[in-house]
Amino acid sequence: MNRRSFLALAAGGAAVASATALRSGWSAGPRRNISSATTSVVRSKAGVLELDLVAQETAIRIPGTSGRALTYNGLLPGPQIELQPGDAVRIHLHNRLNQPTNLHYHGLHIPPDGTADNVFLRVAPGQQQSYSFSLPANHPAGLFHYHPHHHGTVADQVFGGLGGALLVRGDLDRNPEVQAAQEEVLVLKDLPAANERSGSGVMLGREGSVLSVNGQVNPELQVAAGGLLRLRLLNASNARFWRLALEGHTMHLIATDGGALEEPVPLQELLLVPGERADVLVQVTPKGGRFRLNRLPYRRLGRPGMGGMGMGRAGSSQGQADVIATVTTIGAVAPQPLPQQLLAVEELPSPVRTRRFVMNHGMAPGMGMAFLLNGQSYNHARIDTRVQLGDTEDWELVNTGVMDHPFHLHVNPMQVVSRNDRPEAYRAWRDVVLVRPGETVRVRTRFSDFAGKSVYHCHILDHEELGMMGNILIEG
Repeated sequence: MNRRSFLALAAGGAAVASATALRSGWSAGPRRNISSATTSVVRSKAGVLELDLVAQETAIRIPGTSGRALTYNGLLPGPQIELQPGDAVRIHLHNRLNQPTNLHYHGLHIPPDGTADNVFLRVAPGQQQSYSFSLPANHPAGLFHYHPHHHGTVADQVFGGLGGALLVRGDLDRNPEVQAAQEEVLVLKDLPAANERSGSGVMLGREGSVLSVNGQVNPELQVAAGGLLRLRLLNASNARFWRLALEGHTMHLIATDGGALEEPVPLQELLLVPGERADVLVQVTPKGGRFRLNRLPYRRLGRPGMGGMGMGRAGSSQGQADVIATVTTIGAVAPQPLPQQLLAVEELPSPVRTRRFVMNHGMAPGMGMAFLLNGQSYNHARIDTRVQLGDTEDWELVNTGVMDHPFHLHVNPMQVVSRNDRPEAYRAWRDVVLVRPGETVRVRTRFSDFAGKSVYHCHILDHEELGMMGNILIEG
């Protein structure tokens, strides 16, 4: 497909345990405090979490939108779920949408079948599905993500608003310096404006022009001057990349998708691809003031040497920054130190085999233009990859196309070994890995604990729907 033809296509009410009552809509105007009662938090009690979760269309009052969104329990984002390792979890999903749906517990290390993280379940309109699983006693702490994953409707539903944060508490939360920080969970979600057509831009991956943080437009976050701020960031978008910088401050990365790093990594900016999460610590300046949390320009199309198609990637100054939140200091405390050490990150053993996955777009029988993995479009009935329970493997992720593809593996986290044969700077657990055009990324994973059928795919969800997904069978 040539550049011109590609660009032409691209243009183209339930009870909630431990939570607030169902709301049919709420004001989400600018400059509201993020810490105010805009997020329902549902915590496990005595080792059990039970929750009714209603997927439905809801009236909202977010400036610039159509006034409607898809929500869980009338909330955007959905209720924030907090678990402890070893908890028993029972979530009852009620589908009040006009299309089938289901739930995916993105990043959790739980069984891929039965009523756990089974993305092959189908919950028809008007029906209910109960999910039941136990979180492993050794499950790492971290920020995770729940959202629908019914193939054929997932992109529409995530773009429409469905999704929420899921926290597992653990060792990192008990680190004295981390514990002393003010914690804020920020769910980053773009929403379609009132005049945006829901189907436009599918080939690139749909982005909404209304940028929200916890369902608000440019809210205010109040902190103490001199204090430590822990931002727990979740990209809950369908396709938008969030390239973030906090005015006048350095961010210190302390955790990625799958848990803590060994020591903080200083960053002037942080790129989060769809489905990705990160924890950062910020030492708030003792001088105080008002500081903008900016989303910097980023374009997901083009490879080096393609001229204008590659403009605006991370590191580019082209385009304007979007202010997504404002940090304001209230009062002051004695300057607080950063932690020097965090948690050990296990080094995985040498792989027993290496596989290669090539991502591109092309023509697929019966589909027309499609996004492909190893030259194939997704087939629900086909097993694309068979692995053995307990094995460690290296996967070479190769992008021969002209668009960024964030690669997501369900159930088992990965470690990036190298990018274009350059070793990764530090070891970290991830479940979403960005592969840019022309790039080869080697990742290593171990298939631990759970056998069964699951998937891997591009987490630009429109690309998943258009074929960039494969089925994996973990054989015990």
